[in-house]
Amino acid sequence: MLELLKKEIRGFLSSLIGYVVIIVFLLINGLFLWVFPLQFNVLDYGYASLENFFILSPILFLFLIPAITMRMFAEEKRSGTIEMLMTKPLTDLQIIFSKYLAGVLLVVIALLPTLIYFYSVYYLGLPKGNIDIGGTWGSYIGLIFLGSAFVAIGMFCSSITDNQIVSFIISVFLCGFVYLGFEFIYSLALFGNFDLFIQTLGINAHYTSMSRGVIDTRDVLYFFSLIGLFILLTKISLESRKW
Repeated sequence: MLELLKKEIRGFLSSLIGYVVIIVFLLINGLFLWVFPLQFNVLDYGYASLENFFILSPILFLFLIPAITMRMFAEEKRSGTIEMLMTKPLTDLQIIFSKYLAGVLLVVIALLPTLIYFYSVYYLGLPKGNIDIGGTWGSYIGLIFLGSAFVAIGMFCSSITDNQIVSFIISVFLCGFVYLGFEFIYSLALFGNFDLFIQTLGINAHYTSMSRGVIDTRDVLYFFSLIGLFILLTKISLESRKW
């Protein structure tokens, strides 16, 4: 399993897509946070805060993570190497976890350079260090959980088709719905006492909660449950080839 994980990471980093995703993520964040005179600009915000970074990043993840995951199984199916992969002395879950962890590691690698933003705001604050450190680290943890959930969703979408473009489109739609769709349904106030429950089904409610700097067990369990659900669906999708 470790060898397959290394192979997946090398596959990401030896192909253009891995570098493009990381560079695009950092470039867009950098331009909106530090260059463009828009509402996301940290210097114009007036407060020592990375709140705008944690608002912008999930939107970027909606498109960039599906670009990472779209080839995970779709490319294997298209090229015919899926059968060879399945004949290795590994269970379906080991293969799935290897690809999943590789995708999560790439998300973490993309986030590491953004720590420069944190230290910049930390030293630019008046007085120095005038930043909500707990809230910032909570937001980073929430962003990693959110990215991990998107990887699981994208991997499932890749497992149900042999076309990378189809995988990408389905993944963007599904990630977008899980992230913002339940918030939209909640805002319609159609279900009375069940509205709050519907809101908690979406990622945004739990991500926002973590962004306050308090890591609630319920939020962590939600993300683990969501990730586990889509890993299970991926396993079922791969097993369906034997039916």
